[in-house]
Amino acid sequence: MAAPKKGRGPAGGQSRPGRALVLILIAMVALTGGMFLSGHTTPRLGIDLAGGTSITLEAKNQPGKPNAINKTNMDTAVGIIERRVNGLGVSEAEVQTQGERNIIVNIPKGTNSKQAQEQVGTTAQLYFRPVLTVTAGTPTPTGSESPSATGSSTPKATPSAKAGDETASGSKATPSSSATSQGRAVTDGLKKDKTPSPGASTTDAPASTEPPAAETPDPATAALQKKFTELDCTDAEARVAAGEAVKPEDPTVACSAEGDAKYILGPAEVSGTDVDDAKAQFDQQRGIWLVSMEFTDKGSKKFQTITQKLSSQQSPQNQFAISLDGEVVSAPQVNETLSGSAEISGSFTQQSAEDLANVLSYGALPLSFEQQSVTTVTAALGDEQLKAGLIAGAIGLALVVIYLVAYYRGLALIALLSLAVSGILTYTIMSLLGPAIGFALNLPAVCGAIVAIGITADSFIVYFERVRDEIREGRTLRPAIERAWPRARRTILVSDFVSFLAAAVLFLVTVGKVQGFAFTLGLTTLLDVVVVFLFTKPVMTLMGRTKFFSSGNSWSGLDPKRLGAKPPIRRSRRINVPTDHPKEA
Repeated sequence: MAAPKKGRGPAGGQSRPGRALVLILIAMVALTGGMFLSGHTTPRLGIDLAGGTSITLEAKNQPGKPNAINKTNMDTAVGIIERRVNGLGVSEAEVQTQGERNIIVNIPKGTNSKQAQEQVGTTAQLYFRPVLTVTAGTPTPTGSESPSATGSSTPKATPSAKAGDETASGSKATPSSSATSQGRAVTDGLKKDKTPSPGASTTDAPASTEPPAAETPDPATAALQKKFTELDCTDAEARVAAGEAVKPEDPTVACSAEGDAKYILGPAEVSGTDVDDAKAQFDQQRGIWLVSMEFTDKGSKKFQTITQKLSSQQSPQNQFAISLDGEVVSAPQVNETLSGSAEISGSFTQQSAEDLANVLSYGALPLSFEQQSVTTVTAALGDEQLKAGLIAGAIGLALVVIYLVAYYRGLALIALLSLAVSGILTYTIMSLLGPAIGFALNLPAVCGAIVAIGITADSFIVYFERVRDEIREGRTLRPAIERAWPRARRTILVSDFVSFLAAAVLFLVTVGKVQGFAFTLGLTTLLDVVVVFLFTKPVMTLMGRTKFFSSGNSWSGLDPKRLGAKPPIRRSRRINVPTDHPKEA
């Protein structure tokens, strides 16, 4: 069997262009079908085009830290709030400082503004506090027995899942001998209260017939119990005010986020800065949603200490409250000593699990913030300005088309088809990215899409000119198409790489609207490579097999005479005749 001859295959040849065309056709059909099935047939617009919600936060000094409001802490807070907003699946949100004390958060229309307001509005301090007492959220009736701060009270209403149904479990740590005995109440937050807990053993003390002497109540404890008794967690203002101006090392009262339960909480044992990461996950085996937490090295030691104390207690003193801005967002029970990681499980929905994970991940801020205002803003540009921008893009596209038709004639058809494919891919992907990652199309992003028209057209021009150069050298069309491709491909890849690198750097070092421009530019640059490789080159190969193009029709754009081609390159055999032997007659 003869070995194949070298050099017979066309340089950079594509023997089966139909495969590439089928592949890109499948991608277009899949993206278009996904767009219609998802119900999102138009790209989501940014706040400058469609309006949205504007939230103003004012920084407040923490107790004992009168100089905490400074540029460093404000910039840190902006970064954390921005991550929290993005954690909701929001993109193109604007988070920026205004003056020395305010932070403005602008969220585009189409986002769950109520959820965003709750998440952004609760961005102060996150603490893990032991639960000392829990009862129903309504005020305790006058004359009823006040619950002991160190004992359990019987709630008149069963708290919801976020008020204690959750259970914390995870990596176990070996309990030390200092662990509290079973049933003994946690009294770290009220050290001067000597009232024995319900579960404490009294068998060692002799019985006495005399009434016990009344102890003088600690003023701080009495005031806390009075506040707890009078607290009405069904009142939204009372819920917010319950935990205000409380130092982390002091006990406090707090309400559940729903207002159906109220608590007395001990000193903060773990802070939000000790949480390294938190994620909402679905447990396939149990069929439930849960929240997993990872702690820092320092936080792991703190968490092990508090869970070691709580794991041996009876309800509700085996619970720790996750307190954000003085509200208890979750109060899971601890059944074992935990260390570096833990999971919270209970009556979670996907949304509630994601909300809690978001709070745990981004809840700790260097400052406390008070929500000053929430306003709905109209589109900064409006429909008329958007139409004007689209008209400008259409004019630019029309000029590109006129140039291609006038200069490249028949080749312009390939360029226009390629632009149409690129436009379809860009539009469908942008429409799907809205619900997928929260991508919002703002005016700079529209500008990026318009700039991409020129970048895409430039790739076609590079390839067309390489083909025309080969024809000028005297080659016929089909070899010219294949020989031009490797050189054009290299140039296109280098050019697109530079554009993508610029877009990536711009996306990483900027924020807000400029990121929209950079994202769109990077996306369209990648699509340009896809279209040129999987559509433009295969279509060019197929067109080269038609009589209209291969014959060099004057309207094809590949007429050898108009291009000033050299005579066709022909291969001929040359016979070397020795000069010392004359040719015979």
